[in-house]
Amino acid sequence: HRITHSFPAHAHSISSVEIPFVLLPGMAAESESCNCSAWAANDPSGVLSPHSFNRRAVRHDDVSLRITHCGVCYADVQWTRNLHHDSVYPLVPGHEIAGVVTEVGSDVKGFKPGDHVAVGTYINSCRDCDNCNNLLENHCSNFVFTFNGVDTDGTVTKGGYSTHIVVHERYCYKIPDGYPLDKAAPLACAGITVYTPMIRHNMNQPGKSLGVIGLGGLGHMAVKFGKAFGLNVTVLSTSESKRDEAINLLGADNFVVSSDKNQMEFLKNSLDFIVDTASGDHPFDPYLALLKVRGTMALVGFPGEIRVHPATLNLGARTLSGSVVGGTKDTQEMINFCAANRIYPNVEVIKIDYINEALERLVNRDVKYRFVIDIESSFK
Repeated sequence: HRITHSFPAHAHSISSVEIPFVLLPGMAAESESCNCSAWAANDPSGVLSPHSFNRRAVRHDDVSLRITHCGVCYADVQWTRNLHHDSVYPLVPGHEIAGVVTEVGSDVKGFKPGDHVAVGTYINSCRDCDNCNNLLENHCSNFVFTFNGVDTDGTVTKGGYSTHIVVHERYCYKIPDGYPLDKAAPLACAGITVYTPMIRHNMNQPGKSLGVIGLGGLGHMAVKFGKAFGLNVTVLSTSESKRDEAINLLGADNFVVSSDKNQMEFLKNSLDFIVDTASGDHPFDPYLALLKVRGTMALVGFPGEIRVHPATLNLGARTLSGSVVGGTKDTQEMINFCAANRIYPNVEVIKIDYINEALERLVNRDVKYRFVIDIESSFK
């Protein structure tokens, strides 16, 4: 059996990594004395149900945390339903994890029992390549997904729809005191996915203008970061119905219906930056034309293809850039920034027994703007 990770519709995969893995008969069967309760998908129907398995014992450099909350990302839909044709069942999804430290290894200095921590989309990397040495672990060729990845010991990783997780300390993030754990969970994927390109491309300069394409879990965080950075924020959406929430709920300065040629024409050559969170196929030239000379558009979704007329880029010296989640340093800085500036994702908290309905609603874009599972109360 071979596990091949390819890019999902939101930012989770860093490169195509093919790892040989033998799925032996009976490997899916769990021990009778399992130490972790969870919900898992057992086949490509993606339907989740109660499950139990064993987490590893805490090693000298590990942190064990009791999971209190886990955000629901579209990646959870993709892999529970085997949309990338590499899912290993039973599959426990979830990579927006928040919880409380219960135990640390003997060599761990940065965390102690009782600390509030987050875990994001990856739980390991080689720690020796140029990317890891530059704290860009999300671009390590041997990084390990938080779920449905293969760890260095050959085990298939299981995610945050579970009662606890054991992670090397490098891939844990301190959540500052007072920041609500249900709001912290989505920062570990949705938050860092838009924060990283905004910082990388200097989209934190007060007074400049930002366009945000799409107003879902990622897009609503880009609006919040933009306002915190002091930018003039324009939401670009295919749906007029989102105007009220964009401006009155999230605080955007402007709202433009991207299918309205007159509105788009008026906006041409006016934006310094654009963050494109749309994952469905969409044209690029009309959005790039909104950028000023030397403007930058950062792509964080994964549409089927990108088609751009060279003149759209060349004649305005514009940049189209890609990005995916973030390294450990940027992730911790983003969480600290959210706490310092009181930036909170808009979440709908659910119990785990509602997860199948929630995933279906997520597919239908019926959530404002992130489901978060209350793991702590779901497993009492």
